[in-house]
Amino acid sequence: MVNTSNEHRLLTAEELPHSDDTPVDNELQNFIPNLLLNILLDIWSDRPDWFFGVDMAVYHDQEKPAIVPDGFLSVGVPRYTGDGGRLSYLIWQENNVLPILVIEVVSLKYNGEYEDKLESYQQLGVLYYVVYNSFAGRRGRHKNRQPIEVYKLVNNQYELVTGNPVWMPEIELGIGCESHNYADWEREWVFWYEENGKRFLTEREKKEKLAAYLRSIGINPDDIT
Repeated sequence: MVNTSNEHRLLTAEELPHSDDTPVDNELQNFIPNLLLNILLDIWSDRPDWFFGVDMAVYHDQEKPAIVPDGFLSVGVPRYTGDGGRLSYLIWQENNVLPILVIEVVSLKYNGEYEDKLESYQQLGVLYYVVYNSFAGRRGRHKNRQPIEVYKLVNNQYELVTGNPVWMPEIELGIGCESHNYADWEREWVFWYEENGKRFLTEREKKEKLAAYLRSIGINPDDIT
């Protein structure tokens, strides 16, 4: 709920900080949310009612600091809001639509993804909170963690949902992780999935699949202009 009790006028994005000025400490914090965004741009290309923010400030109360997830998805809002796009995500400017999913990539310098951030998103009312941890299984706080953990808000409390991928019926998408070569980097990546567990392909994979099909029927894709 947006608090406006002490303000007669709601602030705009231009009047508020756009980030928390905290630099990422590993590439994955940019790579993974942007991969998810790029796949959504393909599979939801005909939908104008969603927005996926990457490292963008989310304001739920103009008297409090913003929350800045690595990535978040909102459904039921305009995909685009003018030539310049959004500077920040102000819930009072978005018809009070909360993000339905937030993803955090665990930092090299631990930032409380399983405690403080979890509590913040739980209080905000985000339905799904996803934590990706490339350090999972190692000693210390990461020892008993899974590479991807999906929490769902049930009766105002987060409950861990088992499985990889995890199907989220409210947005008709699954999310999970698997090994793959993306951007010429062979490692584990986070992807969207269909209900049957089939992974949505990247744009590069779709082109390669089409090229292979054309060759199978005797057409050289390099000859197509």
